[in-house]
Amino acid sequence: MKHVDLYTDGACSGNPGKGGYGGILMYNGHSKEYSGYDPMTTNNRMELTAVIVGLRMLKEPVEINIYSDSAYTVNAFLEGWIDNWILKGWRTAGKKPVQNVELWQELLELIKPHNVTWVKVKGHADNVYNNRCDALATGEVAKHMADV
Repeated sequence: MKHVDLYTDGACSGNPGKGGYGGILMYNGHSKEYSGYDPMTTNNRMELTAVIVGLRMLKEPVEINIYSDSAYTVNAFLEGWIDNWILKGWRTAGKKPVQNVELWQELLELIKPHNVTWVKVKGHADNVYNNRCDALATGEVAKHMADV
């Protein structure tokens, strides 16, 4: 099975507010950067979208490490939150509806064919790829700051 690394990050100016996401897909010494923008969103939505967009680019099942500084995204899998949400009908431990359900559901569908390892990285630290994803995400927001 082929091995892929995916680094992602999301950003938001205001929460909710103008948001951007960025990612880097790496395979066999090659990398592909991507980014995007949403005029009214949240930081958590951008973090999830960054992962979703990267996964959509995969054309076959792979072994993939997904690196993110988003505790919201990574801990949902590492801490088993998502399993509990599903068991409780997409409700949190506090019995409130899970936010961003449609993104979580899409993400679950997208990871099904893959062997996924989730890796939490420290944000704004010394990880060159996470820092590049941050620059892509914040760059998308900056490009649109003058938009009304």
